[in-house]
Amino acid sequence: MLLSEYVQSIRDKSIAVLGIGISNLPLIELLCQEGCNVTACDRRNLNQLGVAGKRLQELGAKLRLGEDYLENLQEDLVFRTPGLMPFDEHLVRAREQGSIVTSEMEVFFSLCPCRIFAVTGSDGKTTTTTLISEILKAAGYRVHLGGNIGTPLLCKLPEMKEEDLVVLELSSFQLHSMTCRPHTAVITNLSPNHLDKHNGFQDYMDAKAWIFLNQRPEDRLILNANDPHTAYYASKAPSSISYFSDAAPVKNGCICEDGFIYLISDGSRIPVMSADEIRIPGQHNVQNMLAAFEAVRDYASPEICRQIARTFPGVPHRLEEVRILNGVTYINDSIASSPTRTIAGLRALKKKPIVIAGGYDKHLPFDSLGEEFCDRAKMVILTGDTSDKIAASIREAIKRRGQEELLPVYQVSDLQEAVHTASSLAEDGDIVVLSPACASFDRFRNFEERGNLFRRYVMELEA
Repeated sequence: MLLSEYVQSIRDKSIAVLGIGISNLPLIELLCQEGCNVTACDRRNLNQLGVAGKRLQELGAKLRLGEDYLENLQEDLVFRTPGLMPFDEHLVRAREQGSIVTSEMEVFFSLCPCRIFAVTGSDGKTTTTTLISEILKAAGYRVHLGGNIGTPLLCKLPEMKEEDLVVLELSSFQLHSMTCRPHTAVITNLSPNHLDKHNGFQDYMDAKAWIFLNQRPEDRLILNANDPHTAYYASKAPSSISYFSDAAPVKNGCICEDGFIYLISDGSRIPVMSADEIRIPGQHNVQNMLAAFEAVRDYASPEICRQIARTFPGVPHRLEEVRILNGVTYINDSIASSPTRTIAGLRALKKKPIVIAGGYDKHLPFDSLGEEFCDRAKMVILTGDTSDKIAASIREAIKRRGQEELLPVYQVSDLQEAVHTASSLAEDGDIVVLSPACASFDRFRNFEERGNLFRRYVMELEA
């Protein structure tokens, strides 16, 4: 079905779109322009929505705004925003009353004419997704990148051709209960995350499984052979499974063994490259590269994979060098929104950094983070809602070791003060890294805004 045909099929229905944000705004505009009966719902008021709210009013959308924006959902069709979980009581009630609850991404899957690569996991999603996209483009394909990164793709469907390829990063919020069928699915790894939103870790784990549950035997699922949760996913998969690993042998997949990367097919090896040639640092990025190589094995040659690995500079906000000032290197790792991401980043750095951490509380444990800071940080500067919890985890780690408090820990009011404190304490040759180990929503709209402000504060430092 074409997008125009889909819109025609829902023109006589009442439609509610929940959340006037990046993913839903183009959808609301499209529906209004096609004459649909649309109510746009958002917690913010009209002044907070600014230009977007006025634009939607001009297009004919009805607005339901404020704290009660989810009350009395009675529309025939309800598009949820990714951050609103399907088990929310308002959505449950709407379904019980006969509403169809869907999302921009679910409709995109049902209409997309192209083969789809989809990536999820706790860590490495953005890098792996971007790598797959870059390799496919280098191999000569026309690629559409979206999902949890890039731009919303539903309204771009008229531009897509059957021979194009789509590459999506998908979060647990997007995937939860969603009917989708990517032709190639990748799960990078799994660790506790977003437990403030999910009904426990099992719910988070099961949400990720929706990336492959509707696949067919001819589709592909790529799993991390090192991850302890892989066996659970493999037992549920209806598709063909291959693996990536930097620690265990596999029969089919992509491995790094003794520092060299191979593609494996029924035990036979195709050499690709030395891991030392990968431009972006860290063993976690070796794993991201393995996952990407395995995903594109039927579309791109080892030579093209090698070319991208040697030149790919990484994604913004991921161990991104901002500036060297007075011999101090400032690195933006704002995308590190969980303890495991921060730990991976610390292990990629060549010396102990001054770490700026803290942020929104996703109810994740910080025990391992406290241990890692003791091992790998020169000092830690904390800010945000989780400042006290992370400081406590460091004190507990020191206590377990029976050490004196050798790791300096500073707690400050905001990110700007954190940057200035780090600058005043840093010496020639030091690294200062923003690696929060937490989401950004206590002070910022998203990790991009947090990273951009970090860049700005660093660039404003005087020599």
